[in-house]
Amino acid sequence: MLADMVMPSSRPSAHGTTPVAEATSCAAPRERADACPGALRLHRADDGGLARVRVPGGVLDVAQAAALHAAATRLGSGELHLTSRGNVQLRGLREDAGPDLAELLSSAGLLPSPAHERVRNIVASPLSGLDGSGHRDVAGQLTELDQLLCESEALRELSGRFLFAVDDGRGDVAALGADVTLLAEPDGTALLYLGADRDAGVLRVADEHAAAAAVVAAETFLDAVRESGLRAWRVADLAVTGTELARRTALRLGAGAREAPLASLPAAPALGPRTEQIRTAQITEAPVPGPVTGPSGAVALSVLAPLGRLTGRQWELLTRTAEREGDGTLRMTPWRGVVVPGLTRSRAPGVRTALGAAGLVTDPASPWRGAGACAGRPGCAKSLTDVRADAAAALARPGPVPGPGSGSFALPVYWSGCERRCGHPRGDRVEVVAGADGYRVAVVRGTGEELPVPVPAGSDPGAAAAAARVPEDGGPHRDDGTGHGGGALAGAAARESNRPSERSGGRAPAREDSATAGP
Repeated sequence: MLADMVMPSSRPSAHGTTPVAEATSCAAPRERADACPGALRLHRADDGGLARVRVPGGVLDVAQAAALHAAATRLGSGELHLTSRGNVQLRGLREDAGPDLAELLSSAGLLPSPAHERVRNIVASPLSGLDGSGHRDVAGQLTELDQLLCESEALRELSGRFLFAVDDGRGDVAALGADVTLLAEPDGTALLYLGADRDAGVLRVADEHAAAAAVVAAETFLDAVRESGLRAWRVADLAVTGTELARRTALRLGAGAREAPLASLPAAPALGPRTEQIRTAQITEAPVPGPVTGPSGAVALSVLAPLGRLTGRQWELLTRTAEREGDGTLRMTPWRGVVVPGLTRSRAPGVRTALGAAGLVTDPASPWRGAGACAGRPGCAKSLTDVRADAAAALARPGPVPGPGSGSFALPVYWSGCERRCGHPRGDRVEVVAGADGYRVAVVRGTGEELPVPVPAGSDPGAAAAAARVPEDGGPHRDDGTGHGGGALAGAAARESNRPSERSGGRAPAREDSATAGP
């Protein structure tokens, strides 16, 4: 059995807490040790301690959601921040918060293995089992993978950046660039990918053995890291390709796995037609804000948190809604949203109205959809401005945002307070980056190529970014032979900028985002 190949933990891990660590960036060079924050090892930010609580698949029951709310209000700023991996960050934690935080989280079952708490990085299709899409519900596979990960003594050595993805076949989280990806196939098997680039290796495994095979793949990665003698956080850091890792994994799995014909992972959102698609997966992206009706008639409501930030009252409302109106769970998404499953068809409109009135995004045409920002000042010392305030002001102004069902295409936009650009999305996007002389705006392709967008001196960079998100013709961006695409980008060549807001001083109210210290 494949599960027998997964080394169980031979000893319980000592539960302990550590003091707040010195500030380090999640974009630190690989010659430094991985300092990615967790729930037991906090990050020191300018506004206090920062804890990142891993929530595999983003799935919380109401008791766990209530524990996170209690931790945020009693020990920190009162806000909760959603990350690009469907996790939760707490900010503004006091210096002595570690033991109390650990107790709250442990009591709620959010720390099943303290030794593995930073490596429980698993994203999963958030609408799996709810909307009738995908090949099957991956909830059981998600739970099994997390359990096996926590039982593997070897995997406690993974970096806090190493990422697993469990995709039900629709191609949403498979496009997020995970190190180990399970993609459901219609024939009862799963494709197991190691790596996310063109050198990714792929195996086919029986669905019932897929979670165990993913653990073996991660252990194979760690073997390759030790063999190299170098520090590697993710598959892309190794000289060994994903294809070679897949071959080694297949040898360990034996007859339970076989190499699959080359099939590329789903691509992240792109300017042009997607040419790298799984032959059996229909590519989908983030859940659209609003109701999602399943085959049984039950309704799930998808909402977005503006810039990934939820106030204590908003979080409390979501938790209460899940308990009284839903199935008792919440699903956080890698797109900084929350899905509330299990609503009745008759009650769903009222719930949507209430959540929208509380400031959550429930409208597909909202300019907040696809918009993100790093923490900025005052929480991040490296930021040059209160970037969240600038982004919020820009998004509050009318702009060319596509309406629901219009068929138009809009790129995500991400505001960064410095050149590190912590937490930016994968794939093609619009970036608004603060520099010493002001903001610059560019369309950035998934390859890293930047297409500058002109921002005349004295004008609004937010307006330039909004125009770059949506082509002038309302349709998909097209290649005009210049490499800059059509629509608002045609002829873009300059990098003019406008000075960022100067209102962000140490006395300003905190406006933080999950991006500080990484994804």
